[in-house]
Amino acid sequence: MNYASKLLGVASISVLVALGASPAYAAGTLAGTSITNTAQINYSVNNVAQTAGSASNTVLVDRKVIFTVTNVGATTTVTPGQSVAYDTFTVANASNDTLDFSLSAVNQAIGASAQHGGTDAFGVSGFTYFIDTNGNGTYDSGTDQQITYLDEVAPDTSKTVFVVASVPLTATNTQVSGIVLTAQGQLGGTSGTQGANLVASTGAWTPGTVQTIFADAAGTGGLDAQYDDKYSAKGDYTVYAPVLTLTKQSSIISDPINGTTNPKSIPGATIEYCIVVQNGSGGAPTTALSVSDPLPTTVTYLSSFGIVLNGTYTGTTCNTDGTTGTGSNSSFATATSGNSGTANGTLNNVSAGGATTMRIRATIN
Repeated sequence: MNYASKLLGVASISVLVALGASPAYAAGTLAGTSITNTAQINYSVNNVAQTAGSASNTVLVDRKVIFTVTNVGATTTVTPGQSVAYDTFTVANASNDTLDFSLSAVNQAIGASAQHGGTDAFGVSGFTYFIDTNGNGTYDSGTDQQITYLDEVAPDTSKTVFVVASVPLTATNTQVSGIVLTAQGQLGGTSGTQGANLVASTGAWTPGTVQTIFADAAGTGGLDAQYDDKYSAKGDYTVYAPVLTLTKQSSIISDPINGTTNPKSIPGATIEYCIVVQNGSGGAPTTALSVSDPLPTTVTYLSSFGIVLNGTYTGTTCNTDGTTGTGSNSSFATATSGNSGTANGTLNNVSAGGATTMRIRATIN
């Protein structure tokens, strides 16, 4: 290898090392970076080399604002009356500067198409925002920090945000509530202090000043536009709840004249009440299911029969099965104003399409 070749080899290696050491950022060169470029001339006069001349130019990199908001995963399953229902979003900063982001969530209009299918049928309330403090992607009460804005989101990083709201008790199974979360880029740079709203620079380029250019696309939530420093995304909550039907049937067991043969509802007759709890197809299983049945003053509770729980139901008929309640499973409370006492029973949970019963007997006064 000759000398020239050796030099070329070393130069080639140096270039590769230099390229490998240069980090690549999707956000590009950071805003406020000074790019200095120097040109140099060399010349001779009468074969005598003269002093080289050079000229430099410095360009200050402007701020390119671009970011997205994305709803994470499927719809959030909630129950009626749930006070802490969270939906998960990410805010990703692809700008070439550290930014703060304001956050604003609103309900979609009733009848609007929801993010994960279905039609908006009700609204949630009391929007609050939490940042995923421990990074596990799940809202953890007492761990994840409540925020009003995202603070100091660096270029090429994202933050997970939980939008927490309350579900009305009137919501029913399979109903959907759609929401829209909008983030707006703000000036970063001071930790713990929310920056001012960014303003797009207009007019001619001004050397030596960091100007701001909005490069954001229109979001998917329909509440923002291209190049407006905002991005919106839809999310939704879907109700999963029991679909309960409660019915009460009665039958005459016996009377003082006819006994058990074609008995009639005359004074002294024994009447059986059957309370039926049915859970419709597609409903969530019940939890903590209990029944309370205040008896009118015209009947007297038959304690010898007791309170029979968790019987079966066939067609439209209460079957004569179940277990007589004991202890905390059942009780008969003393009379209050307007009734002769109240029968109470705790029933097994009922899955979708299932049914359970509570039976009691009384005599007609």
